[in-house]
Amino acid sequence: MVRAVVCRALGAPETLRLEEFPSRPLSPGEVRVAIRAAGLNFPDVLMAAGEYQLKPELPFTPGMEAAGDVTEIGAEVKGVSVGDKMIVKMRHGAFTDEAVVMPSQLTSMPSTFDYAEAATFLAGHGTAYHALIDRGKVEPGEVLLVHGAGGGVGLAAVELGKMLGATVIATASSDEKLAIAKARGADHLVRYDREPFRDAVKRITDGRGADVVFDPVGGEVFENSMRCIAWGARLLVIGFTGGIGSAKTNLLLIKGASVLGVRAGEAVRRNPARGEVRLKALLNWAEEGKLRPNVSHRLPLQDYAKAMRLLIDRKAIGRVALVMD
Repeated sequence: MVRAVVCRALGAPETLRLEEFPSRPLSPGEVRVAIRAAGLNFPDVLMAAGEYQLKPELPFTPGMEAAGDVTEIGAEVKGVSVGDKMIVKMRHGAFTDEAVVMPSQLTSMPSTFDYAEAATFLAGHGTAYHALIDRGKVEPGEVLLVHGAGGGVGLAAVELGKMLGATVIATASSDEKLAIAKARGADHLVRYDREPFRDAVKRITDGRGADVVFDPVGGEVFENSMRCIAWGARLLVIGFTGGIGSAKTNLLLIKGASVLGVRAGEAVRRNPARGEVRLKALLNWAEEGKLRPNVSHRLPLQDYAKAMRLLIDRKAIGRVALVMD
């Protein structure tokens, strides 16, 4: 029997249920993967609550990314072999022991990663790549302000931004989170409960401001970011965990600034070729040891609600993974 976390009614993580199902036969062109770890992302929480852009038909299994071993291949499948260690890309369905997917959803795991790291790599770092490279076009020497730097996508942005040659200012809510951000390359650290980050950015940059703002928080954080930006700044809207902010058009005009929405998954669906470039770059950097997710919590599948609460309560540092072993 296959275990899966199932959402039958929209709501809090505690409304989900762990259920068992028989393993289904493969159809031609399909691949069976024994899932060893699944990564958690904030959209999983939003999707289960009915608050995400994508609203799957009930019932559904949450989870956008996983990693595991290929255990069976269907007829007509090429390029995949039993025993291959794979990252599994999904829009939902990853919180399970076993997944039946198409070969196009599979990517070979970096040899430097374990299953939990592989299962928490592509969503966070893919978002950071799309934000900083495709949308923000970060240049060496620019100042990059990363909000939520203790979170999964925030830490990925710190790591990638530093690799791109930016001066990285990281904001977070605790010294522990900032210590991890520093270890991943942050040049300046801001505890926003001790000093308003807009004041800190102006102090650090001698009044010039940030060239690029990476914002997965939104709300007042987004609104205050507009008050510490340089001429020609790019404000990257990643998410809204802190609420939906309002853009002050006068501030944007005065600074010649741009507000850019970031939807890494949708960008790939609309332009698969760009996605291939992104994936190749991320995997190469992972193999070279330049990128690695920070997995602060690894919980068994049955603790899915507790794992999701770690994201809601912002207690994770980097990524959270469900592990099946």
